[in-house]
Amino acid sequence: MSAAATRKALVLFSGGQDSTACLAWALQRYAEVETIGFDYGQRHRVELDCRQVVRRELAAAFPAWAAKLGEDHLLDLGLLGQISDTALTEARAIEMQANGLPNTFVPGRNLLFLTFAATLAYRRGASVLVGGMCETDFSGYPDCRDNTLKALQVALSLGLDAPMTLETPLMFITKAETWALTAQLGGAALNELIIEHTHTCYLGERSQRHAWGYGCGSCPACELRARGHEEYRAGVR
Repeated sequence: MSAAATRKALVLFSGGQDSTACLAWALQRYAEVETIGFDYGQRHRVELDCRQVVRRELAAAFPAWAAKLGEDHLLDLGLLGQISDTALTEARAIEMQANGLPNTFVPGRNLLFLTFAATLAYRRGASVLVGGMCETDFSGYPDCRDNTLKALQVALSLGLDAPMTLETPLMFITKAETWALTAQLGGAALNELIIEHTHTCYLGERSQRHAWGYGCGSCPACELRARGHEEYRAGVR
């Protein structure tokens, strides 16, 4: 038995495509997996409604994973939304800023998420945190970079005086490769589940269903997801 097969993981789970891919990845790999989500006043808070649906559908479709799927935790981080001035926390147009970052960047968000997740993991007996951060197909967010997360892993482990591993299975893969990863993990059933039940659109739009899932179709998150799905489908034909 591998060392991973005996460890407990806590997955940062938003209800979106990437975090669902990470949840499936963790369920395939670890002995027990719990999930954590954050309500920070996000504009697309419909994702919070999708979280439980995705968990339920995963458990129903994959009994072996259901046996490993533990508790879910939702933390109120409303203060983050109150001190933010971004297009993810306010009804404003999505655009690039003078610093080269889109105004969807919520400063410190992933740093806070992982710190709170590590605090919970410590109490729950989990030694692995799993997140969907990626620096291949992404918007340039500095807290999604591998170097940022490696530094944070060291800081958390030192601060807790307990080893805390940060796993980012999507870090160096494209969105097309993310679709391929979930197909490898759970076949067409998992990808269909992701299309039907997850939410990634920044505007919280769920009235339009596309080949890749629900969303406005024009925000950066939708465009990235659509392009990745198209490239994945072209590659499997």
